Amino acid sequence: MDRRIRKTKQALNEALVTLLDRKPFKQITITDIVQEADINRGTFYKHYREKEDLLDNIIQEVLADLKSAYQDPYLQTNHFSVQTLTPSMIKIFDHVYSHQTFYKQVINSTISPSFQNQVCDVIRELVLNDFESFSNTTNAEPMLLATYQAHAIFGMIVFWAEEDFTHSPEYMSEQLLFIIHAKPQIL
Repeated sequence: MDRRIRKTKQALNEALVTLLDRKPFKQITITDIVQEADINRGTFYKHYREKEDLLDNIIQEVLADLKSAYQDPYLQTNHFSVQTLTPSMIKIFDHVYSHQTFYKQVINSTISPSFQNQVCDVIRELVLNDFESFSNTTNAEPMLLATYQAHAIFGMIVFWAEEDFTHSPEYMSEQLLFIIHAKPQIL
Protein backbone atom coordinates (compact mmCIF):
# COMPACT_ATOMS: atom_id res chain seq x y z
CA MET A 1 0.00 0.00 0.00
CA ASP A 2 1.24 3.46 -0.91
CA ARG A 3 2.71 5.37 2.05
CA ARG A 4 0.33 8.32 1.53
CA ILE A 5 -2.68 6.03 1.60
CA ARG A 6 -1.39 4.38 4.80
CA LYS A 7 -0.90 7.79 6.41
CA THR A 8 -4.39 8.94 5.37
CA LYS A 9 -6.03 5.76 6.67
CA GLN A 10 -4.07 5.99 9.90
CA ALA A 11 -5.20 9.60 10.34
CA LEU A 12 -8.82 8.56 9.78
CA ASN A 13 -8.48 5.65 12.23
CA GLU A 14 -6.98 7.89 14.90
CA ALA A 15 -9.62 10.55 14.28
CA LEU A 16 -12.48 8.12 14.80
CA VAL A 17 -10.95 6.62 17.94
CA THR A 18 -10.31 10.12 19.33
CA LEU A 19 -13.87 11.18 18.59
CA LEU A 20 -15.21 8.09 20.33
CA ASP A 21 -13.74 9.48 23.55
CA ARG A 22 -15.92 12.56 23.13
CA LYS A 23 -19.24 11.25 21.92
CA PRO A 24 -21.17 8.11 20.93
CA PHE A 25 -20.52 6.57 17.52
CA LYS A 26 -24.06 7.34 16.33
CA GLN A 27 -23.48 11.05 16.90
CA ILE A 28 -20.17 11.17 15.02
CA THR A 29 -20.47 12.51 11.48
CA ILE A 30 -18.14 12.16 8.53
CA THR A 31 -17.55 15.89 8.82
CA ASP A 32 -16.36 15.35 12.40
CA ILE A 33 -13.99 12.62 11.24
CA VAL A 34 -12.44 14.55 8.36
CA GLN A 35 -12.04 17.68 10.48
CA GLU A 36 -10.32 15.70 13.23
CA ALA A 37 -8.10 13.93 10.67
CA ASP A 38 -7.42 17.22 8.88
CA ILE A 39 -8.29 15.83 5.45
CA ASN A 40 -10.96 16.77 2.95
CA ARG A 41 -14.25 14.97 2.61
CA GLY A 42 -13.42 13.70 -0.89
CA THR A 43 -10.38 11.89 0.48
CA PHE A 44 -12.58 10.11 3.00
CA TYR A 45 -14.86 8.92 0.19
CA LYS A 46 -11.88 7.62 -1.83
CA HIS A 47 -11.38 5.06 0.90
CA TYR A 48 -14.78 4.53 2.57
CA ARG A 49 -18.45 4.83 1.68
CA GLU A 50 -19.58 5.59 5.24
CA LYS A 51 -18.27 5.83 8.79
CA GLU A 52 -19.31 2.22 9.46
CA ASP A 53 -16.83 1.10 6.78
CA LEU A 54 -14.09 2.98 8.60
CA LEU A 55 -15.08 1.33 11.89
CA ASP A 56 -15.12 -2.09 10.19
CA ASN A 57 -11.64 -1.40 8.82
CA ILE A 58 -10.35 -0.48 12.28
CA ILE A 59 -11.88 -3.65 13.73
CA GLN A 60 -10.29 -5.81 11.02
CA GLU A 61 -6.88 -4.22 11.67
CA VAL A 62 -7.21 -4.73 15.42
CA LEU A 63 -8.26 -8.37 14.91
CA ALA A 64 -5.31 -9.00 12.55
CA ASP A 65 -2.97 -7.54 15.16
CA LEU A 66 -4.66 -9.69 17.82
CA LYS A 67 -3.91 -12.81 15.75
CA SER A 68 -0.27 -11.83 15.46
CA ALA A 69 -0.02 -11.17 19.19
CA TYR A 70 -1.63 -14.51 20.08
CA GLN A 71 0.60 -16.45 17.69
CA ASP A 72 3.84 -14.79 18.84
CA PRO A 73 4.75 -17.44 21.46
CA TYR A 74 4.38 -20.18 18.86
CA LEU A 75 6.85 -18.41 16.59
CA GLN A 76 9.45 -18.09 19.36
CA THR A 77 10.07 -21.83 19.71
CA ASN A 78 10.24 -24.95 17.57
CA HIS A 79 8.16 -27.01 20.00
CA PHE A 80 5.47 -25.03 21.81
CA SER A 81 4.29 -26.22 25.21
CA VAL A 82 1.97 -24.46 27.63
CA GLN A 83 4.20 -25.77 30.44
CA THR A 84 7.21 -23.81 29.10
CA LEU A 85 5.23 -20.65 28.42
CA THR A 86 6.54 -17.59 30.24
CA PRO A 87 4.75 -14.27 30.85
CA SER A 88 7.10 -12.48 28.44
CA MET A 89 6.02 -14.85 25.66
CA ILE A 90 2.35 -13.85 26.01
CA LYS A 91 1.80 -10.83 23.77
CA ILE A 92 -1.99 -10.64 23.69
CA PHE A 93 -2.08 -8.16 26.60
CA ASP A 94 0.61 -6.02 24.94
CA HIS A 95 -1.69 -5.90 21.91
CA VAL A 96 -4.71 -4.87 23.99
CA TYR A 97 -2.67 -2.27 25.85
CA SER A 98 -1.43 -0.72 22.61
CA HIS A 99 -5.06 -0.48 21.43
CA GLN A 100 -6.50 0.31 24.85
CA THR A 101 -8.50 3.37 23.75
CA PHE A 102 -10.23 1.31 21.10
CA TYR A 103 -10.88 -1.68 23.37
CA LYS A 104 -12.19 0.57 26.11
CA GLN A 105 -14.59 2.24 23.70
CA VAL A 106 -16.01 -0.95 22.20
CA ILE A 107 -16.29 -2.68 25.56
CA ASN A 108 -17.96 0.27 27.32
CA SER A 109 -20.44 1.10 24.57
CA THR A 110 -22.59 -0.28 21.83
CA ILE A 111 -20.28 0.83 19.01
CA SER A 112 -20.00 -2.64 17.62
CA PRO A 113 -22.08 -5.21 19.49
CA SER A 114 -20.49 -7.98 17.43
CA PHE A 115 -16.93 -7.06 18.47
CA GLN A 116 -16.89 -9.42 21.46
CA ASN A 117 -18.02 -12.28 19.25
CA GLN A 118 -15.42 -11.38 16.63
CA VAL A 119 -12.61 -11.37 19.22
CA CYS A 120 -13.78 -14.65 20.72
CA ASP A 121 -14.10 -16.21 17.26
CA VAL A 122 -10.52 -15.20 16.41
CA ILE A 123 -9.15 -16.60 19.67
CA ARG A 124 -11.21 -19.80 19.33
CA GLU A 125 -9.89 -20.31 15.81
CA LEU A 126 -6.32 -19.83 17.01
CA VAL A 127 -6.80 -22.26 19.92
CA LEU A 128 -8.31 -24.84 17.59
CA ASN A 129 -5.39 -24.48 15.17
CA ASP A 130 -3.01 -25.34 17.99
CA PHE A 131 -5.14 -27.98 19.71
CA GLU A 132 -2.58 -30.68 18.94
CA SER A 133 -0.05 -28.96 21.23
CA PHE A 134 -2.17 -29.74 24.30
CA SER A 135 -4.63 -32.41 23.11
CA ASN A 136 -2.72 -35.16 24.93
CA THR A 137 -3.41 -33.47 28.30
CA THR A 138 -7.20 -33.31 28.07
CA ASN A 139 -10.22 -35.32 27.02
CA ALA A 140 -12.24 -32.14 26.48
CA GLU A 141 -14.04 -31.69 23.18
CA PRO A 142 -11.86 -29.29 21.14
CA MET A 143 -14.60 -26.79 20.20
CA LEU A 144 -15.87 -26.51 23.79
CA LEU A 145 -12.37 -26.09 25.19
CA ALA A 146 -11.47 -23.46 22.57
CA THR A 147 -14.73 -21.59 23.22
CA TYR A 148 -14.12 -21.68 26.97
CA GLN A 149 -10.58 -20.36 26.58
CA ALA A 150 -11.60 -17.63 24.12
CA HIS A 151 -14.32 -16.28 26.39
CA ALA A 152 -12.09 -16.56 29.46
CA ILE A 153 -9.34 -14.52 27.80
CA PHE A 154 -11.86 -11.97 26.56
CA GLY A 155 -13.30 -11.82 30.07
CA MET A 156 -9.85 -10.88 31.38
CA ILE A 157 -9.62 -8.17 28.71
CA VAL A 158 -13.05 -6.79 29.69
CA PHE A 159 -12.07 -6.78 33.38
CA TRP A 160 -8.81 -5.01 32.55
CA ALA A 161 -10.58 -2.35 30.45
CA GLU A 162 -13.19 -1.81 33.16
CA GLU A 163 -10.32 -1.32 35.64
CA ASP A 164 -8.95 1.34 33.26
CA PHE A 165 -5.85 -0.74 32.47
CA THR A 166 -4.45 -0.20 35.96
CA HIS A 167 -2.39 -3.39 35.70
CA SER A 168 0.56 -3.74 33.34
CA PRO A 169 0.44 -6.12 30.36
CA GLU A 170 3.14 -8.16 32.13
CA TYR A 171 0.94 -8.54 35.22
CA MET A 172 -2.00 -9.66 33.10
CA SER A 173 0.22 -12.21 31.31
CA GLU A 174 1.42 -13.56 34.67
CA GLN A 175 -2.15 -13.85 35.89
CA LEU A 176 -3.19 -15.72 32.74
CA LEU A 177 -0.38 -18.22 33.34
CA PHE A 178 -1.44 -18.65 36.98
CA ILE A 179 -4.98 -19.35 35.76
CA ILE A 180 -3.82 -21.78 33.07
CA HIS A 181 -1.69 -23.72 35.56
CA ALA A 182 -4.24 -23.67 38.41
CA LYS A 183 -5.51 -27.07 39.46
CA PRO A 184 -9.25 -27.31 38.82
CA GLN A 185 -11.45 -27.83 41.89
CA ILE A 186 -14.00 -30.61 41.94
CA LEU A 187 -17.50 -29.13 41.80
